[in-house]
Amino acid sequence: MHTGKIYGTCFRNDPDRPLVYGEMNLINPPRQRLRGEPKKEGIPVEPVIVGFCGTDHELMMMGKRGLLGPKFPEGQDRLINGHEGVVWVPSQNRFAIVLIRGGDSIDPTRYTEDESYFEYGCDQADGLFCDRMYVNPDMLLEIPDGHVHNGLLDLSFAKKMVFPDPFACMLFQLERMEDLGSAHLFRQTARRLGCGEEQARAAAKDEIFERTVIFGLGTTGMFIGDIIRRAHPDAKIVFVARSPEDSPKVQFALKQAGGIYVRNCHGKPEELAADICKALGGRATVFIGVSGSTAEHEIAFTHRVLGCNGLYNSFSLGPKITFDTMPFGFENHLIFGSINFRQDHMEKAIRMLAQSPYDRIVELISRDEFAADPIGAYENRIYCKNAPMKTAVIWNQDKINMEG
Repeated sequence: MHTGKIYGTCFRNDPDRPLVYGEMNLINPPRQRLRGEPKKEGIPVEPVIVGFCGTDHELMMMGKRGLLGPKFPEGQDRLINGHEGVVWVPSQNRFAIVLIRGGDSIDPTRYTEDESYFEYGCDQADGLFCDRMYVNPDMLLEIPDGHVHNGLLDLSFAKKMVFPDPFACMLFQLERMEDLGSAHLFRQTARRLGCGEEQARAAAKDEIFERTVIFGLGTTGMFIGDIIRRAHPDAKIVFVARSPEDSPKVQFALKQAGGIYVRNCHGKPEELAADICKALGGRATVFIGVSGSTAEHEIAFTHRVLGCNGLYNSFSLGPKITFDTMPFGFENHLIFGSINFRQDHMEKAIRMLAQSPYDRIVELISRDEFAADPIGAYENRIYCKNAPMKTAVIWNQDKINMEG
């Protein structure tokens, strides 16, 4: 159903202009949050602040290659992008966070072969980079009290709320690593401690993080380090990245997670591997790859940073993982990869972020600058070599308390 014209950005299959800003028609097909629930037409919401995600850049590159067709809403030749941020809900007189994933599935972030899903701003459903969008009313999550004054959203809080989606993903990663680590190690732990299964599983859940490597230091790397530290205070965490040790990003991450930093500036990968193991005090019990580079698996497996009985968490999109099956089998490595979260993760992320200092790593680009040249903004401001850790745009400044 078409519901009028608005201004926003959208992705298209076009080798020259895969991302454009302009006037476009909105649609509002009925959508369901979960299998068994009724499909509902969306209610109108007005995006207030929107964050830029690496997924946006990847979708733009897919558009350049003409590969976006399956991502478009049914009957459309474009996708309004954007999936991180805060919206205003006029009919309910409140601000909200959009739960991005829904569909004909028991859990849209873990859909199975006979289920389907959609994602606002990413896959088959329009997103937040526009003046107005339509969202299933069951998918508008509440924000905590205390961040709205005189009808305006505090800017510091608004900046934090571009992170619930990736932060929720990291809460899921923690849960999965705890589950897998506990199941992977508890028998050995029970024999070593001379205890029963219940106690051994609890101990193993903690021990899997004894020597943790986080390879890559974008926001996901920073978040998972922070989350592991909160849940497992005794974990030794080593971040590995290319940034100088004194860069604000590195210093902020180390303060949040209480970790150690190893700079990846070595001429040979085996030298980097040796420095990581030295910082850890041994080989890793868990290795988390979030850099998007092929170096992750080479450092972990070829150069043996991942220790016996170690867990390898692949959170990068793009690189291939290879390993020699002989040491892989005898060293009892466990590999997993999954980019998911549940609604309860999202709700917990909102609460945790509200109490965090993560607004400090968000820089703003003006709507006018972004709209004038969205591709240039992506390539020269948001995803360039010296880009900030996170960029966001205030889409509706009339709803923001700029002093808050």
